[in-house]
Amino acid sequence: MKDTFAELGLGQELLTELASLGYEEPTPIQKAAIPPLVEGRDILGQAATGTGKTAAFALPILERVGRDRPAPLRPLALVLVPTRELAVQVSEAFHRYGKTMGAEVVPIYGGQDFFRQANALRRGAHVVVATPGRALDHLRRQSLDFSDLRIVALDEADEMLDMGFAEDLELILEAMPESRQTALFSATLPPRIASIAERHLRDPERILIPRDAATKGSLPKVRQTAYIVPRAHKVTALGRVLDLESPTLAVVFCRTRVEVDELADRLGGRGYRVASLHGGMSQQERDRVMAKARAGTVDLLVATDVAARGIDIEHLTHVVNFDVPSSPEAYVHRIGRTGRAGREGVAITLVDPRGHRLLRNIEQVTKQKIAISTVPTPLDVKARRLDVTKGALREALLAGELDRYRVVVETLAAEFDPMDVAAAAVRLAHEASEGESAEDDVHIPAIDGFRQPGPPQGAPPRGWGAPPQARGPRPPQDDDRFHAPRRHEQRDMVRVYIGAGTRMGMRPADLVGAISNEADINPRAIGGIEIAEMFSIVELPARDVDHVIRALRGATLRGRKVKVNRDLGFRNPPPPPR
Repeated sequence: MKDTFAELGLGQELLTELASLGYEEPTPIQKAAIPPLVEGRDILGQAATGTGKTAAFALPILERVGRDRPAPLRPLALVLVPTRELAVQVSEAFHRYGKTMGAEVVPIYGGQDFFRQANALRRGAHVVVATPGRALDHLRRQSLDFSDLRIVALDEADEMLDMGFAEDLELILEAMPESRQTALFSATLPPRIASIAERHLRDPERILIPRDAATKGSLPKVRQTAYIVPRAHKVTALGRVLDLESPTLAVVFCRTRVEVDELADRLGGRGYRVASLHGGMSQQERDRVMAKARAGTVDLLVATDVAARGIDIEHLTHVVNFDVPSSPEAYVHRIGRTGRAGREGVAITLVDPRGHRLLRNIEQVTKQKIAISTVPTPLDVKARRLDVTKGALREALLAGELDRYRVVVETLAAEFDPMDVAAAAVRLAHEASEGESAEDDVHIPAIDGFRQPGPPQGAPPRGWGAPPQARGPRPPQDDDRFHAPRRHEQRDMVRVYIGAGTRMGMRPADLVGAISNEADINPRAIGGIEIAEMFSIVELPARDVDHVIRALRGATLRGRKVKVNRDLGFRNPPPPPR
């Protein structure tokens, strides 16, 4: 087995750049994929998120760029990714690895001005990183030129199929030169991926990197813990767990936009710096949120699955599932966002009693045990808050510059015991940063049958979460104790699938208008709305669902008939039939 990048067939220019970036040993997927790609072979690679797949295809592509620079400047390589966030991330990786080579990289994705992208392509690029929908748009308008294309890489291919890009991928691949080289990477290899590989790859090298076969530093190291909590107490329980864990940055996953916004408001009330991320936001808003997260000016990102795809932030320490994901694959993708590149991470899942079966299903599929722990008690939280205060005082002592305060201590020490003076100072510092709250005494009932031993509560083990800081989360406000239930919990709500999304220009206002006008439904009765590229999910009162489905099936949205039915509960419903 080749153990260094120099043994993988890469040129000296790339090796020098990798050394300057601190890259020493390739990961298993890089060791297996780079040599055949450098030799010009097609590959079909299966590896989990966070294993170093980007470098596995980016480095051979850059090696090709250094060898075959076309004139005039036209794309040598196309990289297809499922989301705009991942397009930006992969583009940045190409810039980083190919910095000294002068490699020109252009990302193209939805939500950005089309003509600005077309102008960038007209100026020329060695590598184009694109989402399938936007790549197809440029191809149809002849602003994307495949005449010199030598290699195409499909990253997260299973995600692209789940998001409804199967037809787009077929059209793009069919438009490419038959002589091009193809690299397909996927976390899973379902029959649909095998079918694409059979049609579009030529005698590919098959690479499988199982999770348990990776070397140290190549796969996520994640401490997985679940808390069995009645739904009515979930927000309180989450607040206590976060207070105990003190994450540097955490992503909290919710199912709907409504849950994202409401939970973000509740957590903001606890003193955390919180930002929301969901499909109803513009690209400019999303970019602003991600910039804050990368700059370390937020503590928590509350997000839906679709909106969080492609997130890769180095200091992300915790992933929280506010509800158990509906599929093991969704769980794996979520927790894979932390614990990357040898760093340790934490995955926390809040489970109501009915979700216990889903948790066990995840364990069976992943072959990993998820520890069941009891929710921290108010005493646990208070002990952790004291630890935070102690850490802040320790930092102040190490920093010095205390001379101007000594006179106060000396004056009081002449009247009181010095230990009492110090204890009083600790008390004031603790109360100034934390305070007390009525919610501290709220009792969260244990669920019979789920009280299992887990990691000891109190301060997390050394190495997990952030070190104690002077700024601790502010305690919850008194009204956190008695909060109105979420809007969709006030009555029986049902999710409805509508086969129209952002590709048709669909907006929340369009869906609300269509439902209220065609079905004569009060807009206030409509719950959460999620809009993906190929479909939308709308929450409606159960009593109105059949009437709305009939009304929308007989109507047109944006001039087209669309598929409408009850959502079957899949993480990504299938796209409407052609």
